[in-house]
Amino acid sequence: MTHVLPDHDDEIRVPRTALWAAAAIVLFAIGAAGFARMSGLGRSTMPDSTRIEQRALLFEDRADGAVLVRDAVGKSVVDVIQPGSFGFVRVAMRGMARDRKIHGVGADKPFMLTRWADLRVTLDDPETGRRLDLAAFGRVNGEAFERLLIKKQEAKQ
Repeated sequence: MTHVLPDHDDEIRVPRTALWAAAAIVLFAIGAAGFARMSGLGRSTMPDSTRIEQRALLFEDRADGAVLVRDAVGKSVVDVIQPGSFGFVRVAMRGMARDRKIHGVGADKPFMLTRWADLRVTLDDPETGRRLDLAAFGRVNGEAFERLLIKKQEAKQ
């Protein structure tokens, strides 16, 4: 029995210089991304304008699935967010709570809801340093939190 050799070679050969160049590009990209992240290069931030009003809030999960929103100063109930309503508030607070858990912070510390002179509304966690600019999530989603400031004005009247 004779063995017939194929008339072409199935082995793919890549020049070593091409492999070294690809490795160099990958290392450069990782290094540049790390430098940018650590130095803040390319990061954009919105400058704070004048704070118009601020409210310290506590959020508590209830057994029935509702979220109880309390004023951190007087401990009065600001709102009860029923299951199926104001989903953005639930999602945003779940993300903030996850950050707190990672940093070892309990739910007994308040979040700060702030309205600025440029009409932006932000939600800050002073314990982790995280800030959500609520306008970035759309008008309707921002209003879901903004109404918690309006309830403060209604309580004063």
